[in-house]
Amino acid sequence: MKIFKIPEIYKSGFITSIKKRRQDGDRLKRDFMPSVLDFGKVRINLARHFGFCYGVENAIEIAYSAIEENPGKRIFLLSEIIHNSHVNAALNENGVRFILDTTGKQLIPWEEITEEDVIIIPAFGTTLEIEAILKKKGIKQIYYKSKCPFVEKVWTRVSQIAGKDYTVIVHGKPDHEETRATFSHSKNVAPSVIIKDMEDALLLADFIMGRRPAADFTELFRYRHSEGFDVIRDLLRIGVVNQTTLLAGDTQEIADFLLQTIKTKHQLNDGNVSAHFANMKDTLCYATNDNQSAVITMLSTKADLAIVVGGYNSSNTSHLVELCEVKLPTYFISSADSMVSGTEIHHWDVHTHELKNTSSYLPANDPLVIHLTSGASCPDILIENIILKLLSFYNLSLNAMEVTCAIDDGYSRATDAAKTNKIL
Repeated sequence: MKIFKIPEIYKSGFITSIKKRRQDGDRLKRDFMPSVLDFGKVRINLARHFGFCYGVENAIEIAYSAIEENPGKRIFLLSEIIHNSHVNAALNENGVRFILDTTGKQLIPWEEITEEDVIIIPAFGTTLEIEAILKKKGIKQIYYKSKCPFVEKVWTRVSQIAGKDYTVIVHGKPDHEETRATFSHSKNVAPSVIIKDMEDALLLADFIMGRRPAADFTELFRYRHSEGFDVIRDLLRIGVVNQTTLLAGDTQEIADFLLQTIKTKHQLNDGNVSAHFANMKDTLCYATNDNQSAVITMLSTKADLAIVVGGYNSSNTSHLVELCEVKLPTYFISSADSMVSGTEIHHWDVHTHELKNTSSYLPANDPLVIHLTSGASCPDILIENIILKLLSFYNLSLNAMEVTCAIDDGYSRATDAAKTNKIL
């Protein structure tokens, strides 16, 4: 796999060494058991897969290349390069400004953007409408390749469906940049509609089966369907694509449900279902799949609590939180600063979308066992800092250069240079 050139501020020698040992010992990625970092009083189960994915590293490399290659020029990102405040803040410090926020709200008027400015397309891609604005302005330097290749893969699938006269059903969060971009490309080539969850899928099934009047469709899917959408005509043949950062189980459940709905509607068997349903393979990205699988496997081992690290507006990170909180107390934090002390933590509630404060979050167990993971847009250095902060609460310390990682039966155990378990 390509090695990207990303700034050292995002890297951790300690975490890199663990990842490398796991990769060297499991190149086919068949082992999803966590790495166990055993410090005596504290034991950390570190997820097998976490942190920067291919698309994120690609986007960051492109962004910093744009800065390096355009000295003296104004550089703009259409919106956040990825959903991580630390990465975006570092770009701000390097003079990069954001034209839109993550909801699409204008931060800098288009009138202020000139053809001499440099524009970076974020990892999520952008809409055809915004691409048209950039083209009309005649901007000479646009960094398109920062788009995630797995997002572009979804757009390719959209074109394939459209070319065979299927209506495109986009499973995604309607207010997410990636879903907005995919829907923009989709509705340009085929009748399209966005569904956000199983509730929406059930609603769509009512229209497919004729259980609801077609006249209700426009209101119930307001702003989430292509212009001129005809319920009778456009729900006869459908195909499903999705936002790449969703829960795999949710996506599969919705696709299976809509497939069964179509089979029932048209009395189809497996041999002739393609006449009305495009049997598209799942379009979740590899990192989303790997990170979720790693968390599910990690949850099969015992722990006292889970800590998930990432941007609070990160979809893929939020889903890792949802997986963990079913099993045990889970704290979604953005950095080590969120752990105010060993007795107080500030964490994000993915359901109420607000920051909460919890006391006595670390139980008095010996050893204390913690599951630890992060989203695909989280720098490794944040994970190292969290480990250091946790250790400091127990008067333990870690010298990253003195730690090695020995793999044993699918686990990795951290030991110091003296091969002892406790690092004092």
